[in-house]
Amino acid sequence: MTARPVPAPPDLSPKNPDWWRQAVVYQVYPRSFGDADGDGLGDLKGITERLGHLAALGVDALWLSPFYPSELADGGYDVIDYRDVDPRLGTLDDFDAMAAEAHRLGLKVIVDVVPNHTSHLHVWFQEALAAGPGSPARDRYVFRDGRGAHGELPPTDWRSVFGGSAWRRVPDGQWYLHLFTPEQPDLNWDHDDVRADFRTTLRFWSDRGVDGFRVDVAHALVKDLADPLRDLGDPELSAETSLTDLPPGSHPFYDRDEVHEIYRDWRRVLDSYSPPRMAVAEAWVPNARRVRYARPDELGQAFNFEYLQTPWDADALRQVIAESLDAARAAGASATWVLSNHDVIRHASRLMLPPGTGTDDWLLSGGTRPPVDEAAGLRRARAATLLMLALPGSAYLYQSEELGLPEVADLPPEVLQDPVWEQTGHVQKGRDGCRVPLPWTSAGPSYGFGAAGSWLPQPGWFGRYAAQAQDGVAGSTLELYRTALRLRRKLTEGETLTWAADTPPAVLSFARTDGWRCVTNLSAAPVPLPPGEVLVTSGPLTDDGRLGPDTTAWLG
Repeated sequence: MTARPVPAPPDLSPKNPDWWRQAVVYQVYPRSFGDADGDGLGDLKGITERLGHLAALGVDALWLSPFYPSELADGGYDVIDYRDVDPRLGTLDDFDAMAAEAHRLGLKVIVDVVPNHTSHLHVWFQEALAAGPGSPARDRYVFRDGRGAHGELPPTDWRSVFGGSAWRRVPDGQWYLHLFTPEQPDLNWDHDDVRADFRTTLRFWSDRGVDGFRVDVAHALVKDLADPLRDLGDPELSAETSLTDLPPGSHPFYDRDEVHEIYRDWRRVLDSYSPPRMAVAEAWVPNARRVRYARPDELGQAFNFEYLQTPWDADALRQVIAESLDAARAAGASATWVLSNHDVIRHASRLMLPPGTGTDDWLLSGGTRPPVDEAAGLRRARAATLLMLALPGSAYLYQSEELGLPEVADLPPEVLQDPVWEQTGHVQKGRDGCRVPLPWTSAGPSYGFGAAGSWLPQPGWFGRYAAQAQDGVAGSTLELYRTALRLRRKLTEGETLTWAADTPPAVLSFARTDGWRCVTNLSAAPVPLPPGEVLVTSGPLTDDGRLGPDTTAWLG
């Protein structure tokens, strides 16, 4: 690919401890980003080789999904050792080299921390199995006797996020809690060892120069473990549904008020560094509750999943944007915005699904019921991205969305890796479609991902989305992202916006603090643009200079 100039980096130095409040963060799923050793699995050296792409793109930081030793029962989120690197992905020296190169290029480094559960192969869980009922080792996890005449029934009716009971019985008759896969036993955060060990983990990576942490399942750490444990009352009730049906803070294992004590403790650790380390919560809870995790004395930020889940509708988007900014302001946090990540259907496909479409059914159909218009999906995705990047706060991008990749919805069952497929009895296909290794070149083995194949099969149409095919091509999605991110660095000031009055129906229009404007047309017909210099558009204007359907423009 042609070498691209690297935009002037923002102030990411210790002089600006609040760099993250307006940052653009790029998520890397390590096993799918770049394969340097040719074994079909992405690795740390493969990431290091591609950091120039991120710097030229214009992002401020990269966030790495787990790269720790793992059995890969859940894509790396089943962690065997929190303070090491999976040997298939490299070594601690490789991590240090990657972080050093990122910092040389002006990129901050954020890593995943997974505090709700360990792998069942973690030394603590192996000790717990060997030690037996009532032992101190078992108290680091959530073990209970079963119900029924012989303890043959699970202790509660709690359900795993991935399907089935959240309890697994061990040979001595006790049961342990796993809110995700059975290979991911939940930790007991009432135990001092657990709290102390994660403080050590935060310091370990901070001492290696990590700039921040993404906290997995941040809302699930604390459980109500008072005996007898409480049933949810409906064995078919999912954890997510029950969270909205119960009074705030009263759920037996989600979003309990006590969890915030943990993050206040973490903030003291993170603030002991100069600059303080940032953190962002993955908390799938309602907006009013989520921002509590983002308070200044806790993590500072929380992902805005309500925005991600909002349909392509002007009124719905206006409401969630306004509510998100108000909630963040009240909490003393900055807002966050995200359209895609490693857990959801890529937004180039998702935003085209008709309202009410069951995404699980759509994936089971291989993306054919209903079919998604690929060109229309890309047009809408580009408009949505330019809208998101105009909003005050931090934007989180998912790897290769800058290429406009749609979901790989037709992966055959025999190649699926996501545990969701098996745990739901093949009712849900899972998240593999957004995790397929990336296309860097238009042709060649694995489209430039590595010297051989890739751990998930890449479709034949990947080549036309490759970075090589878009580099330097006017109007390409890659060049749109580069232009938008370059402009964003120049334009973004403050954390507020002002909605324009008297906008046409199905149009979003707002001005930022220093006067530049974003207009998004979500209607089916072209609309006139307000006065101003057109800085960038997500698609071409009409011949008479109007903004077409599913198109966003920035004006100076």
